[in-house]
Amino acid sequence: MLFSRKKTEMPAAGQALPGRPKPIPTTEKHFVSGRPLKGPYPEGSAKAIFALGCFWGAERKFWQLPGVWVTAVGYVAGATPNPTYEEVCSGRTGHTEAVLVVYDPKQITYNELLKTFWESHDPTQGMRQGNDIGTQYRSGIYTFNDAQRKAAEESKKQYEAALKAKGYSAITTEILAAPEFYFADDYHQQYLAKNPRGYCGLGGTGVACQIGTGVAA
Repeated sequence: MLFSRKKTEMPAAGQALPGRPKPIPTTEKHFVSGRPLKGPYPEGSAKAIFALGCFWGAERKFWQLPGVWVTAVGYVAGATPNPTYEEVCSGRTGHTEAVLVVYDPKQITYNELLKTFWESHDPTQGMRQGNDIGTQYRSGIYTFNDAQRKAAEESKKQYEAALKAKGYSAITTEILAAPEFYFADDYHQQYLAKNPRGYCGLGGTGVACQIGTGVAA
């Protein structure tokens, strides 16, 4: 019980791991597209960050979308600088597993990305996603500007109303200004392309899609 409580509660001030001053090494190119993970990105492209459980399956959801230029997995919204995967898993960094999405707004809208986000996981579970339990699996949207924030908040209201009407709990997704994105190491980038039979906690579709919320993109 003590171990479980540590994993599902954010570390208090002064309890987070110290981390390190330099980023951990990671690959430079996307395994599927060959495009640069860290840029430079095309002129006119935009960025989005989402957390929806295990980032292996979450990343695949987004790299498969037309109009998405590149994706990467990493950690956000914690206190430890440049954390390792093992540190994040300890529950002592405060980070959640996230996906950075670089996209062309002329080909795919932010609202369409939000639709994929909501309908690819269960946003009502708090510090877990299915069998994956811990602070690193919490749901989150991390916005880069006011337009993204407003769109995220409005979509949250719409999906929450639809889910509550079906008997589900309140949405626990956090919506914050985009913090620093710490890239995960090579092993985790595009994991399910390298390991097609690998674990994917998201499974097919999320609860919002399964019950048919009727929320349009």
